[in-house]
Amino acid sequence: MPVVNRIADFSADMTAWRQHLHTIPELGLECHQTAAFVAERLREFGVDELHEGIAKTGIVAIINGQGAGPTIGLRADMDALPITEETGVPYASTHEGKMHACGHDGHTAMLLGAAKYLAETRNFAGRVALLFQPAEEIIGGGEIMVKEGVMDRFEIAQVYAIHNAPGLEFGRFHTTPGPIMAAADTFTINLTGKGGHGARPHDCVDPVVAACAIVQSLQTIVSRNTDPKAQLVISTTQIHTGTTDNVIPEEVYINGTVRTFDKEVQAMVVRRMQAIVDGHAASYDLQAELDFEFGYPPTVNDAEKTDFAIDVAGDVAGEAGVEAAFPPVMGAEDFSYMLEARPGAYLMLGQGEGAGVHHAKYNFNDEIAPIGASFFARLVERAQPVAGA
Repeated sequence: MPVVNRIADFSADMTAWRQHLHTIPELGLECHQTAAFVAERLREFGVDELHEGIAKTGIVAIINGQGAGPTIGLRADMDALPITEETGVPYASTHEGKMHACGHDGHTAMLLGAAKYLAETRNFAGRVALLFQPAEEIIGGGEIMVKEGVMDRFEIAQVYAIHNAPGLEFGRFHTTPGPIMAAADTFTINLTGKGGHGARPHDCVDPVVAACAIVQSLQTIVSRNTDPKAQLVISTTQIHTGTTDNVIPEEVYINGTVRTFDKEVQAMVVRRMQAIVDGHAASYDLQAELDFEFGYPPTVNDAEKTDFAIDVAGDVAGEAGVEAAFPPVMGAEDFSYMLEARPGAYLMLGQGEGAGVHHAKYNFNDEIAPIGASFFARLVERAQPVAGA
């Protein structure tokens, strides 16, 4: 694997950084220890500017290159998940009930590796903005950083990110122009009927029967209201009601997720879901309320920047080491907000076999860190070459 030689020299450092971060997972915007560790490393590397406290615990570090030029943004997420770790590794989480189960510790280590190299060599024009972001898993730290003005404040012209991918071939990059990850929305339906004795249903208004009918009807939005060529997922993931076997409950709580790539499909889902809920409320003579919460938008790669990123990935992994037409996945990612603000690309980097992300036995493969760091470094050097070089 033709990683940058200098980056290969400190691959052991990246492993040490990553495994330390793995021991101190933090959630949401509360990435205080993680951010402090990142800031300490960046100061050691000699970055030119260090801006802390963005989106509470986010960091933007600036490295100046040689001469005038634009600013390119590189992003890594830092937060963990509320999962109890089951890896058994010696560097397992020391924060009970919290775990780096999505590899953000590895993403941070990769960007630190690129930062160390870029601060040493500065073989590029303009500037690099290193974006260390909290709260990817919840809240949307990427959106908060954009709303706090990082793109304008630091004059970022284009932006890139990598995510590790268990189950995909080790060291192989995967991406595609256009949508690569879906929008993630949440729906909640609250039904209110009239409770009573299970032996006297005629004296009640049973919300359980209505809930069953609603959940089944929601699937007709996918099967009967959507073009079969369009991609749509509606998953009901929670139904809560009742306390015992002989009581018809008063209320039912229904919750789930909707995944789309197209705004028109998304709008259609909202209309049809409201019609289904209202219709069943009338049919079953009960009260029904739908709350549709729009979440992360789809992650959409800029075509031109993606072609460029594919070319750079080929420099690192070889032409055969890049899948340039990766099928979009229905997961979601708040890097989408940064791609809405600036053109760029999001890539997956295969880390071989192992437990999938968000699993208690997941562990980032440290051997891909030099590959990801090399991609970031080459991306900068090729996007913003030194004049006359």
